[in-house]
Amino acid sequence: MAQSDAGDSRPAVAITGMGVVSAYGCDAGRFYRGLLDNRQVIEAVALPRDPEGRSAWWSMVRDFDPGAWMEPRVIDGTDVLAQWTIAAAAQALRQSGLQPDPLRTAVVQGTSMSGVQSLMRAQHEIDRHGPAAFPRKTMMKALSNMGAAQITMLHGLHGPSLTISTACASSIDAIGIATGLIASGRADTAIVGGTEAGHSLISGAADAEFIPAMVYAPAMFGMQSPSADPRRACMPFDAGRSGIVTSEGSAAFVLERADLAAQRGAAVFGYVRGYGSIADAFHPSAPEPSGRWEAQAMRLALEDAGLAADEVDALYAHATGTPVGDTPEIRAINSVYGGRSTPLAVTSIKGHFGHAAAASGGLSLVAALLAMAEDRVVHTANTSRPDPEIAFDVVLGKPRDMPVGVVGINAFGFGGQNSALLVSRAPPGRHATTRLA
Repeated sequence: MAQSDAGDSRPAVAITGMGVVSAYGCDAGRFYRGLLDNRQVIEAVALPRDPEGRSAWWSMVRDFDPGAWMEPRVIDGTDVLAQWTIAAAAQALRQSGLQPDPLRTAVVQGTSMSGVQSLMRAQHEIDRHGPAAFPRKTMMKALSNMGAAQITMLHGLHGPSLTISTACASSIDAIGIATGLIASGRADTAIVGGTEAGHSLISGAADAEFIPAMVYAPAMFGMQSPSADPRRACMPFDAGRSGIVTSEGSAAFVLERADLAAQRGAAVFGYVRGYGSIADAFHPSAPEPSGRWEAQAMRLALEDAGLAADEVDALYAHATGTPVGDTPEIRAINSVYGGRSTPLAVTSIKGHFGHAAAASGGLSLVAALLAMAEDRVVHTANTSRPDPEIAFDVVLGKPRDMPVGVVGINAFGFGGQNSALLVSRAPPGRHATTRLA
């Protein structure tokens, strides 16, 4: 779907704006600085009424002010999921300086859990006070497409409006699909991204007994680390890795036909070069152990981009820090990039703040683009002893300064969703000799 080098008539697709809602803050710059500084945001939250007294590891968004991004009537009618989507998209549009064409702008957003905060809060109120307490706007708030729909309504956009739900691959799939809309001529620009808000306490903060159900799952079913140290709660690719940390957030981007972005003098953070998506068809929650389908997603992205494995400088892996999840990805990366003349630099940002599900791929892309602009790769936090099966170069300890012109992003999800994206600093057919953002 994405553009490749000379001889391909598809238009190049530029990324001209980014927006973020995260545990590190509510803009892309604060998020990136939090990663570089390895600021601690992972915490343990006690689970009410648990007879075993368990806690859940998570990191949550704490400083989001919806009033900074939308009117009271919009706040009143939306779940926090849609609010974060609106805010991240508004940041991306503001940064890009784009005045979107109402008929030529697509909106493609990803989420895996929809507006579950509103549904859980409604059930909580009914259980406490009876059916009359059912909040009137719950059904509209709970719909998974309301983030994308609100963006179209707030900006008067009539192009394709799509909501993608492919679990933790959702935001990368949204970017890949939107790139295809631009490349095929169905749109000139797109507002894309992904959001996850099923774990936040925002909508129930006044009630200490209200803990969103999704917070319980990792603690109750053995998905999280038994460690009592937040610095060891999530250790991607580490030989001693033992579980995930639940997180949340939103990432949004403005995509444009590169020629139109150049005409208006827009700053460009990077170019979407290749996209691949393929299914495991193996198990609802466990990836296929050999990693063959994750590897195929990466190969499809390389083929789409017209790039060889040696031309990729760094990879932001999915790597959630679980034994069953990281091992297939290790094998997949070894398979695709193992024949290089120099080992591929690989990182995962989930050790910093956890796994933001549908938003995770988009947040990795924000980190990759901002680091690429500085010839840098963000490090893999908390990891000290890479798995002995690894045949690539895990970026450890601190961010690494190195030439970066092409970066890959992996995003894999429950249900066997495997997606890979490639972005570059320079447009197709050119080498990254100067920074574009």
